[in-house]
Amino acid sequence: MTNSATPVTLRSGDTAVTVEPENGCRLASLVAGGTELLVQGPGHGAFVMAPWCGRTDHGRFRNGGELHQLPVPSEQDVRDGLGGPHAMHGTVRRLPWRTIRADERSAAFTVGLTDPWPWDGVVTQLVELAEDGGGITLTLGVETYGNSFPAQAGWHPWFRRTLREGGAEAQIRFAPEWQEERGADHLPTGRRIEPQPGPWDDCFGMPQGVDVTLTWPEELELNVSSRAEWVVLYDEQPAAVCVEPQSGPPNGLNSLPRFVTPIEPLEIATTWTWRHLT
Repeated sequence: MTNSATPVTLRSGDTAVTVEPENGCRLASLVAGGTELLVQGPGHGAFVMAPWCGRTDHGRFRNGGELHQLPVPSEQDVRDGLGGPHAMHGTVRRLPWRTIRADERSAAFTVGLTDPWPWDGVVTQLVELAEDGGGITLTLGVETYGNSFPAQAGWHPWFRRTLREGGAEAQIRFAPEWQEERGADHLPTGRRIEPQPGPWDDCFGMPQGVDVTLTWPEELELNVSSRAEWVVLYDEQPAAVCVEPQSGPPNGLNSLPRFVTPIEPLEIATTWTWRHLT
């Protein structure tokens, strides 16, 4: 086992990816052919969402008859524009992870689920670069140490809207079967509607699997795929486009719980592939 505070850099072909286990095991950098694809900064890159994704309604959810309360942003945070009233994006993005193993093209990491999550468990992430450097596969597992519990898992990558100064903005291409109607509180209402034009902070259903392509004209094309059936698109910030494959919709601990049991962990994977257009 390596020092968990040490960033891990994987290389293949002309691609290098840096993972920061101490910073929530986020991908801090993804450089392909000399081009950085991810927005830089401690809160950006591409982070793991677990044991829930997106927003959980005021941090409250039920497991059977028992009501649980997750941490939510403070009133001052809300006034300062640092978060809404809901519990956001899980807990593991703020925890230090351990590096279990690392070689030239792959690495595995783990973190325990502890308070404020009500159950004991573990989350693992495997990061693997393709042999030719033309893609990356991320795999998450959520396991329980004892009692079953509802959970979600996914990723929140911040892709750069433009790859160079003065460059063309990323274009988004995908064909969802529906869009989750978003209420004034930013939570899905439970109603499925026809997909609407952006800008988005919205969840879409893709029951045949997530398949979203970003194209920076005359520069690069990147595809995000997953066997997961849900994806959130977020492009309301000027510097970034987020494509978030996840195992369920926002507020899914309440609306569509997926139970992790001692014999059935939650597993999800996503593959990103890219090609240069010049």
